[in-house]
Amino acid sequence: MQDETYKILLIEDRPGDRERVRQLLSGASSSSITRGMSFELTDAPELSAGLELLDGQSFDLVLFSLDLPDHRGIETLIEFKQVVSQIPVVILTADKDETVRVRAMQLGSQGYLVKDQIDSSLLLYSIRLAIEGQQQLKILEQNQWQQFQELEFQGLAHLADSIKTNVTAKLFGLAPLREAVPDIFSEMVEKYGKLLELALEQRAYKVEHNISDHLRSLAEQLGFLKAGPRDVVEIHTQALKQKTRNTNVVKTQAYVVEGRLMVLELMGYLTSFYRKYFIGLSKLNVSKNYEDLS
Repeated sequence: MQDETYKILLIEDRPGDRERVRQLLSGASSSSITRGMSFELTDAPELSAGLELLDGQSFDLVLFSLDLPDHRGIETLIEFKQVVSQIPVVILTADKDETVRVRAMQLGSQGYLVKDQIDSSLLLYSIRLAIEGQQQLKILEQNQWQQFQELEFQGLAHLADSIKTNVTAKLFGLAPLREAVPDIFSEMVEKYGKLLELALEQRAYKVEHNISDHLRSLAEQLGFLKAGPRDVVEIHTQALKQKTRNTNVVKTQAYVVEGRLMVLELMGYLTSFYRKYFIGLSKLNVSKNYEDLS
């Protein structure tokens, strides 16, 4: 059976210590501790260089010293975890102070190794324990988030069902968009989904996409289609399901959080549209006006 290769980043400024770690890892293929595992090691001489590598590459574990040219002491771990929180960390240090070890574990380190006490078995065991521990934590988080996500969709379905007398059905005798004009409904879902993506990008990269303007425009299109709040909920739900399919926990959570704000904002703009344009709205031709807007 072929070994699974794990990428390890070593952040250590001392060439002798880097070489020692490399040699200790070289025995992984013949060790019973790491059966089924092999390792690819990349090193960096300081924390800033390591963070640059992490920004452009994917690693399964980080080994790093608490005594680096640009950072020293437990603050090194604090700054690292503020930037990189999802990758397991094993500390390498010459410090034998037990209080430092305890503090490091409290701050999120999955291992703590004193340099002059390391042998191949101890290093390999610490690496395997950290990687498998992180994998189990990820599975647990995914299961918990999946349950939360299911509750989110159940809540949205309940909200849609609770609007028993659709505003537009009451006023105009129209069926929900999903049933009356499925092609147009799908197009609305796609537009809303793109706005979800822009909202995530806006928050992550601090760029301005004028989401509110886009939502206002979408509300006008929905208004000319004589859509109601239930239609908005259904569009939101379908777009959210599409965007969270096969995505990681962090991104799924971001979609849900941003979506909660967006769906309320969209409903508000649709309400404003009806308040402003209610007179004469029932005389509009739905298909014609939608074509004009598209």
